[in-house]
Amino acid sequence: MPLQTLTISSAHKLLLSKQLSVPELVKQHLDRIEAVDPKIHAFLRVQKDNALMRAQQSQKRYDAGSPRSSLDGIPMGHKDLFCVQGVETTAGSNILKGYVPPYSATTALKLEEAGAIMLGKLNQDAFGHGSSTENSDFGPTKNPYNLSRVPGGSSGGSGAAVAASEVLFATGTDTGSSIRLPAAFTNTVGLKPTYGRVSRYGVIAMASSLDCPGPITKTVEDCALVMETMAGHDEHDATSSTKPVPQYSARLATGVKNLKIGVLKEFFSEGLHPQILERTKQALAKLELLGAKLEEVSLPSCDYALAVYYILMTSEVSSNLARYDGIKYGYSVERQSEIKIPTLQAVYEESRRLGFGAEAKLRIMLGTFALSSGYYDAYYKKALQARELIRQDFIRAFERCDLIAGPVSPTPPFKIGEKTENPLSMYLSDIYMTPINLAGVPAMSVPCGFVDQLPVGLQLIAPHFAEERLLQAAYAYEQATRFYEQVPNV
Repeated sequence: MPLQTLTISSAHKLLLSKQLSVPELVKQHLDRIEAVDPKIHAFLRVQKDNALMRAQQSQKRYDAGSPRSSLDGIPMGHKDLFCVQGVETTAGSNILKGYVPPYSATTALKLEEAGAIMLGKLNQDAFGHGSSTENSDFGPTKNPYNLSRVPGGSSGGSGAAVAASEVLFATGTDTGSSIRLPAAFTNTVGLKPTYGRVSRYGVIAMASSLDCPGPITKTVEDCALVMETMAGHDEHDATSSTKPVPQYSARLATGVKNLKIGVLKEFFSEGLHPQILERTKQALAKLELLGAKLEEVSLPSCDYALAVYYILMTSEVSSNLARYDGIKYGYSVERQSEIKIPTLQAVYEESRRLGFGAEAKLRIMLGTFALSSGYYDAYYKKALQARELIRQDFIRAFERCDLIAGPVSPTPPFKIGEKTENPLSMYLSDIYMTPINLAGVPAMSVPCGFVDQLPVGLQLIAPHFAEERLLQAAYAYEQATRFYEQVPNV
C-alpha cells in the first residue's frame, strides 16, 4: 500500500497480518521525512535512533501477538509545545532554545504507553501565537498542497506532516483555531476537544483557560482511535474532567439520520469567500441527503467573540510568558554572551528582548495593558462577562439542535507573507473558531473539498463532552465524500 494512502487503521491491520513490520513502517516514514521535509519544514528535530529502537520493541510485541493498542508501532509527531523527557522542547521560540524537559506531558506518556512511536517535534508559531506557522522563530512551514501557501497555525507543522505522509498522526493544541485551521488548510482531520477532556499537564501554556490538546489525523476513524488514548482524567491537571472516555471508534458508523444540525447564521455573513460558501453549502446538502435535518440557528453574542478572545487570550499570554526570565532555563543573555550584564533587571530585559519574537512581544503588551490598573474593569472584566454570554448562547442553541455546522476559515490557505504586515487580517482567520474555545465546547474540521486546488474544511460543533456525536457525523460525511483520498503531490 502506498505511504500516502496509509492510515492508522490500515497500517495496524498490515502489522497484525505481518504484511508489514514496525521497523519497515517507521523507516519508510523516516525516509519520507528526509525526502520531503527540506521543502516543507514541518519538523524542528527528528529522533531517528530512538524511533528505530522503539520500532524493534514494538515488533517484539506484535511477534508475541500482544500489541498494546491499535496505535502500537504507529509513527507520529508532537507539536513542539508537548514536553517529552530528554528531547529538546522549544515551543517554536528562541527563548526556550536548548531547553530539555526532565518530564513528559501526560498526553505524550499516554501515547508512548499505547506504543505510538514519536519521530520528532513539529514546527509551530512560537508559543502558539499565530494562524500560519510564520511566527516560528525557526522559519515557516509550507503547505504540502502548494508550497507558496501557509499550512495554517499554530499547529501548522502537525497538519503539514500528516498531509505529506511524514507521520500517520500528530498532536496539536487549539487555543482559538490552532488544530482546526491547519486541518482545514491541509485536507486533514482535526479535533478540538471539550475543554478538560484532554490533560494540559506538560503542554507549554499559551492561554490556560482556552488551551485544548487534540489530534490531527488523515481520517475520522484515525481521529477516534487517537482520542481514545489522549482523553481522560489526569490528577496532575486540576481542570481535566473525570467523565469516562467512550470508545469513540466503536460506534462511528451510527450515521446522521434524524440528527438535527444547526446552520449558524452568523457564520454566513460578509467576508466569507464565495467559493468556501459554496463548498460549505454543498457539504450541508450532503449531510441533509444522508438523513440529517438542517435548521438555522443564531448565536448573537458571537459577533463579539473575536474581540473577547483577543482580550482574554493576550491577558493570559502576558501572565504565562512572565516566567521566561533568562534565569532558570532557556535563553539567557548572560549565558550566551561574554559581556557581563551589570544588573539582574538588565538580564531579564535583554533576555526577553532577544529571546521573544515580535508576535510574542505584541501579545504581552496587549495583555499587560488589558490587565493594568484602570483598564482591568473596562477590558478584562467585561470580556469575562461577554464570554459567559457566548457560552450561554451555545447552551441555548444546543437545546434546539444536536450539532452546529459552518465553515472553518473565511478564506482558503493564503500566501506566505500575505498577512504578516497586517496582524488584524491574520487574526480574522480565526473568526469562526474563537467562539468555540470561549464556550469550551468541542469542534472539528473535516475535509469538504477544494478551492483553486487548495483544501477547505467543514466545521462541526457539538455540546460539551459530545465528541462521540461529532465523530459520528464527521465519519458519515467523510465516507460519503472521501475528500481525504486527494493527497498532495509533494
